[in-house]
Amino acid sequence: MSNNEQQHYFVGIDGGGSKCKAVVVSDDNIVLGTGISGPGNPLYGFEQATDSITASVLFALEDAGLNDLPLGNLIAGVGLAGVNLPVLFDQMSAWQHPFKHLFLATDLFIACLGAHQGGDGAVMITGTGSCGFSYVDGHPFVIGAHGFPHGDKGSGAWFGLQAAKHVLLSIDGILAPTIMTDRLLKKLNCKNDTALVEVIAGQSATFYGQLAHLVFDAAEQGDEVAKRIVDEGAHYIDNIANTLLSKNPPRISMIGGLTPRLKPWLSESTRGKLSKPLSPPEIGSVLFAREQLALRFC
Repeated sequence: MSNNEQQHYFVGIDGGGSKCKAVVVSDDNIVLGTGISGPGNPLYGFEQATDSITASVLFALEDAGLNDLPLGNLIAGVGLAGVNLPVLFDQMSAWQHPFKHLFLATDLFIACLGAHQGGDGAVMITGTGSCGFSYVDGHPFVIGAHGFPHGDKGSGAWFGLQAAKHVLLSIDGILAPTIMTDRLLKKLNCKNDTALVEVIAGQSATFYGQLAHLVFDAAEQGDEVAKRIVDEGAHYIDNIANTLLSKNPPRISMIGGLTPRLKPWLSESTRGKLSKPLSPPEIGSVLFAREQLALRFC
């Protein structure tokens, strides 16, 4: 048996609507490598999620120089968007995974664990989707996490969808053209509303999330329509913050790919209460795996 196979290695996974990130950590808590692959939310496909999890781990092992390490030697903590729905949690729990052990949790829980290094606290997630979560004195609380397009207000996908809807209205002459109009058409290589509808019809949250920065770019250049969209989304996130703070968490953090763009638009009160995340969600998954492993074999 090789030295690698005698050691314990943990892998922490954070799977969202746009990407799946993995981190390989040694038994003595040293980060050895990271890997990123495609979407990891099983709501958009079980096989897509499991393929992304496996691929991200293989990339992380390659980054760590551990290409020869069998996946069966890894203890995996897996936090995924979508598994707050019991049917998806059960489906992922039944996966015949390749790891030594797999401990499954929601992306909200592992994000909170990472942001507060295993302690109590709250998080607002603003990425492809949006939601809030607090964990105080053993009591979890979730707000949002209803999925796109019926939920996830203030998320990247929501911002992208608003842009597409307003551009179509401007092409129809119902609204005046904005900075977003030409930029969205150019980005999607469309010349008119028919071409635009053909491109956007039936698209996923990931697709719309890729259009979000276009809204913020326009708003920051003074586009009044874009500013109204951003203000509406920011107001929703402010409301999430206020609801979470009513649970009296010792810390609250904001995480997700849209955070740098959206945070400046939040109220001064909300911004003043935010604490910097101590660790990313994938580290939260490692903390969760360590805890669950200890409970299993105590």
